Amino acid sequence: MILYPAIDLKDGQAVRLVHGDMEQSTVFNDDPAAQAMEFVNAGCEWLHLVDLNGAFAGEPVNAAPVEAILKTCKVPTQLGGGIRDMATIEAWLDKGLSRVILGTVAVENPDLVREAARAFPNQVAVGIDARNGRVATKGWAEETDVMVTDLAKSFEDVGVAAIIYTDIMRDGAMGGPNVEATEALARAVSIPVIASGGVSSLDDLKALKATNIISGAISGRALYDGAIDLSEALLSLKA
Repeated sequence: MILYPAIDLKDGQAVRLVHGDMEQSTVFNDDPAAQAMEFVNAGCEWLHLVDLNGAFAGEPVNAAPVEAILKTCKVPTQLGGGIRDMATIEAWLDKGLSRVILGTVAVENPDLVREAARAFPNQVAVGIDARNGRVATKGWAEETDVMVTDLAKSFEDVGVAAIIYTDIMRDGAMGGPNVEATEALARAVSIPVIASGGVSSLDDLKALKATNIISGAISGRALYDGAIDLSEALLSLKA
């Protein structure tokens, strides 16, 4: 199971939100590229970036810090937030991004996801953010009637690299991930599922790994707060 250290970008800084609320943000580093290098130096195999402003604006907003990270760090990097058309997808992949994450557009324009996944095999992930089993869009600001599993199944067999499943009510709250819901989703689809939201301890990571089907986990606040030692966690997941 791969551990993805998360860098959430807001106004050019590395921050963390609580329950996805832009008004409840904590700045952890004014230099996101330096933060990314800390994670790389600790041994991470991937980086997970989110353009929070972009998720609300519907277009990239924090391009400068993302580009700085791509130039500084030589590990595969995935990015979500404000990526809603083929031109933006192509531009990011051309700049060295390993994987784009499509969230809101997966609900509003699923054909774009299919087109992109076929054009760029293994470079397109679908971000499914859920509140009470239903998909939320536009930076979690809008709730839909779409069920998580139904959306995930609609993208089978088109070349989607992964599904990043976030339980919004767990995100940034340090209360542990929703292992049961994440495992259920992973067993319902053939696409690899990455857990996000609430991963706050080594035990949380071990619980996700113990399912033997969840392919990855994203953690942010716990790494910044020191609740998870990244080097120790990476070694544990390889054991």
